[in-house]
Amino acid sequence: MAHWLADTRAGQATGVMTRFDPLYWTVDFPRPMMAAVTTVAADALRVDAVFYNRDDLAGLIWESADRHDHPLLRYDTARDYRACRLSFRWRSAGVLALDAVNGPVLTIEGRDADGTPRAWYVRLWNYARGTPEDARIAIDFAALDGGFLLPGERDPVWAGDVDRMFVSLVAPGHDAAGGALSQPVEAWAELSEITCDGAGAVVAIGDVVLPEHDLGIASGYDDSYHLTPARLLRNMLQLGYRGAVVHYVGMSHYFRLQGGVVEGALNVACAAWHRDFAQRAKNLGYDLIWSLSYELFEAHCPAAWKQRAAGGSPALTGWVPPSTLLSPANAAAMAYLRAIALAFVAIGAAAGLAPRFQIGEPWWWVLPDGRPCLYDDSARTAFAPVAIADVRGALDAAQRATLDRAGAVLAASTAALAAAVKEAAPGCVTYLLAYLPTVLDAAAPEVRRMNLPTGWAAPAFDVLQLEDYDWVTGGDTAASARGAAEATQRLGYPVARQDYLAGFVLRGADRGQWRAILAAAGTAQLRGVVRVYLWALPQVLRDGLVYWQEEEAVEAFDDVMFPLALGREAEVTPTFSTGVTTSAGGRETRRAGWAEARTRYDVGPGVRSEADVATLLAFYRARLGAARGFRLRDPFDWRARGETIGTGDGVTRRFALVRRYDAATRRITRPVAGSVSVTVGGVATAAFTLSPGGIVTLEAAPAPGVVVAASFDFDVPVRFAEDHLSVTRATYLAGAAPSVPLVEVREA
Repeated sequence: MAHWLADTRAGQATGVMTRFDPLYWTVDFPRPMMAAVTTVAADALRVDAVFYNRDDLAGLIWESADRHDHPLLRYDTARDYRACRLSFRWRSAGVLALDAVNGPVLTIEGRDADGTPRAWYVRLWNYARGTPEDARIAIDFAALDGGFLLPGERDPVWAGDVDRMFVSLVAPGHDAAGGALSQPVEAWAELSEITCDGAGAVVAIGDVVLPEHDLGIASGYDDSYHLTPARLLRNMLQLGYRGAVVHYVGMSHYFRLQGGVVEGALNVACAAWHRDFAQRAKNLGYDLIWSLSYELFEAHCPAAWKQRAAGGSPALTGWVPPSTLLSPANAAAMAYLRAIALAFVAIGAAAGLAPRFQIGEPWWWVLPDGRPCLYDDSARTAFAPVAIADVRGALDAAQRATLDRAGAVLAASTAALAAAVKEAAPGCVTYLLAYLPTVLDAAAPEVRRMNLPTGWAAPAFDVLQLEDYDWVTGGDTAASARGAAEATQRLGYPVARQDYLAGFVLRGADRGQWRAILAAAGTAQLRGVVRVYLWALPQVLRDGLVYWQEEEAVEAFDDVMFPLALGREAEVTPTFSTGVTTSAGGRETRRAGWAEARTRYDVGPGVRSEADVATLLAFYRARLGAARGFRLRDPFDWRARGETIGTGDGVTRRFALVRRYDAATRRITRPVAGSVSVTVGGVATAAFTLSPGGIVTLEAAPAPGVVVAASFDFDVPVRFAEDHLSVTRATYLAGAAPSVPLVEVREA
């Protein structure tokens, strides 16, 4: 699928932006406090925050370099602010006021005129006119002083090389020594009537607009909480994504805390951010699919809610800091999830969005050593699990029954969650997202009993969504195809009621994985799924992914056989490309331009009758002359027996079919269906799949040094060599084609 990984603008569309545009401010803060920034007008922004500790501090940040937008949509880096004058109206409540000690300070980080890194601390009250909670502030960066009391503590700011600046917000009772506040403090601050003038007030910004295409996009609040919703949606819109957006509400930023543990409501910052996100999405014509998982930030999860292994170890993911998984058997945990789901769906309804709700990857956790987390107190009470030391081993009937009962409890919990949402929002479309490499792990085949339970079978949900990025990025296309088929068969959702989530790339250094991800997206489209979503927007922006939908291309190959039998006079001509240089003394230097032969055929002598001529002409027209390839059975070379296709290394499972001619090797991309057999170490095996292109994927990697061999029949991919074809009528009912040249198509 057509794509490009952009690093920077290189002649693409560019506009202009006024510095300090509300759209491009960000926030940051220490856990557990939360804050969010939204744009409340074209010249105004608002920060909503909740403080839990006395040393909590939120920063409202302006950065000189754009690290967050897509490379084609970023604003240019400009570190010199000496020709800028910034003014705005300040209003706030719940934070220390402008005139207080530890009140709002503009911290400017950069380098002084000598290039020495340093920071300046500008007390906003020194540049304010009005009251401590409602004032107009004017800052001239060419004549600006840090320091608490002026002029006595004056610290002149040199604003010629600034990395970033931020306004600090703290709660009343702020104390750097820390300790919990007696009660959470909800607060807000608003900057309105923001203006920036002067010779340095405007910078260039990328303004590329891609046409709408056929892929959807997913987003995640945990990765985007610090940005304005308007900024995210600008990137989505201008990169061509339309329709529904899968929005994962996350596991670490949405909850409200009381006494250090979650309680059943959204925190004020999360609620404000999502109200703005939903309304802007609606205004731009997007739909939102609210996605909620059973995953929760471990540090704030009630102990009784956590899934646990037999020894009491909590289910912990590999994130740092870790998240945990809520027990589907715990009534309080499930009631909490239902309350959160209803809160998000209500936000969407208030914005006028049609209700859509996804339960994302609900499962019983399995620790890296194979221990299932089925033994929290609620689970023990609900289904009396027997001991299972390792789900990857052989399980007896009682252990399999335990997994079945766990699956039934999981299915009941998701059914209750979906029912609660449908009751609150009639007509809500419900989605279930399953991550196939985990729930269909070949090393633990019984896990599907608990993590892909038959209680999810259609019509439990309206849409089944499948995801398999570990297989995709690992190149295991056979596992992807097999997994989709197994999930479809097990749960019974027709492909017309399935979506596919393609992605993701965990590390920017691996951005080349987008090629495989987009190929998987294309495969899912060919399979007939309703919608394909890329997971997820933060990685798309980080890696500079640009996707566009190409015009429907001419199909390069038709998987059909040449329709006529080849006569004895048919010509087969292997050809090479060899450069020969002859010196003055007659010595030759030869250079092989091709690693293997390319065969040419002339099948004209096989045309004998008028019926043959008619068949040939129809076949030629259907192939658009030389435009489309097809299969041809070479009468002299069409069978391979016991060909070595690779040697095991303990890791590799994919091997390409080849035909060997002494030291020369020929890739076989068109094996005959049903003819392929494989041996590993000389022992026949049926534990393999055959992928397009003649790729054999074994279910288990052969041990180092073990020979993998294959036997098969094969056809040659060819095309007509010319865009014209001459035939004659030789005699009554007889025809002839003096020459019908074909040429082999190199596919690998």
